[in-house]
Amino acid sequence: MKVVVDCRYTRIGRHDGISRFTAGIVTELAKRHPLTMLVNDHRQLEMLPDLPWQLVSGPTSIREPLVALQVRRLKPDIVFSPMQTMGSWGRDYRLLLTLHDLIYYENPTPPRDLPWPVRVLWRLYHLAWWPQRLLLNRADAVVTVSETTAGLIREHELTDRPVTVVPNAADDLAVPDLPRTRPAGHRLVYMGSYMPYKNVDTLVRAVGALPEHELHLLSRISRDERARLTRLAPQARLVFHNGVTDAEYAELLGGASALVHASRAEGFGIPLVEAMRLGTPVVVSDIPIFREIGGDAAMYFDPDSPQSLVAALWALERGDEWERRSAASVDVAAEYTWAASAERLLELMRRTAGPGKRRRRSRRRR
Repeated sequence: MKVVVDCRYTRIGRHDGISRFTAGIVTELAKRHPLTMLVNDHRQLEMLPDLPWQLVSGPTSIREPLVALQVRRLKPDIVFSPMQTMGSWGRDYRLLLTLHDLIYYENPTPPRDLPWPVRVLWRLYHLAWWPQRLLLNRADAVVTVSETTAGLIREHELTDRPVTVVPNAADDLAVPDLPRTRPAGHRLVYMGSYMPYKNVDTLVRAVGALPEHELHLLSRISRDERARLTRLAPQARLVFHNGVTDAEYAELLGGASALVHASRAEGFGIPLVEAMRLGTPVVVSDIPIFREIGGDAAMYFDPDSPQSLVAALWALERGDEWERRSAASVDVAAEYTWAASAERLLELMRRTAGPGKRRRRSRRRR
């Protein structure tokens, strides 16, 4: 079985969620089966393992619908893409496409910094389900990263192809001595973007009501968004890091009393796994995906109520609650590894392109 993995969504310089998923999966998959990576920029190789690779056109190129004609030269039996948008016209190989989440159907508000024409198109695209169905039904099988998203795919009948869950995981960070000792102070950590559905406003308002707590916002942030959040609760102790290294991230998490998230929707929740692996409790919005990932280790609050978050943080301080949640978090995080996810993906590849499976050739229906 000749395997090709589409690594063209790998970011240059620093991973985002899909980029990290790609690198994590391809690293572990290559330990189990030979593969070739597709890239469209040599700089992407700095973020990927040292494996055979092939340069093809980029995923935003006008050539994307016909990218299969380039991939065919490698004579793959199966191609895996971490996105659902990979071009497929003219393919003669099995294809696995990935749908990470349906966030923008539930929360169609586009990023605040996009030009207004793009914001209009963003909203229009997410008014209907049929474009997503067209994308997914081009595949031989569909991958998603959580049972929550798999359930939504079934609920909205987005594909007639088999759907397999290949969970996200977290990269290795410097793990402190376990079990953890409750840290001094009340440092809270938020790792994520500032998209409207992330609901960072609730975190800021809650910290404004907790004068002893300090909220560290780690991701890069625009000047306007920083000013807007600061105005929400001028009394809140906010620390804007505007980006951190992995070492800085591990240090901040290792000294935090909790990781907090108020998202209204997510496809997975990698920061939860990263924090729990270090024994840092997570206090997160009560949404299905966080229930799936955090299980009994996490503490939950109403994302529409800053007061609910305040109550959860005070509850974390009582008795031995922090120590109990910390120990439970380590156990839950151990379930999510790139190695386990790669095993699931390889099993799916073997089922899809194994002996007796005919290569698919795109052809016009008569």
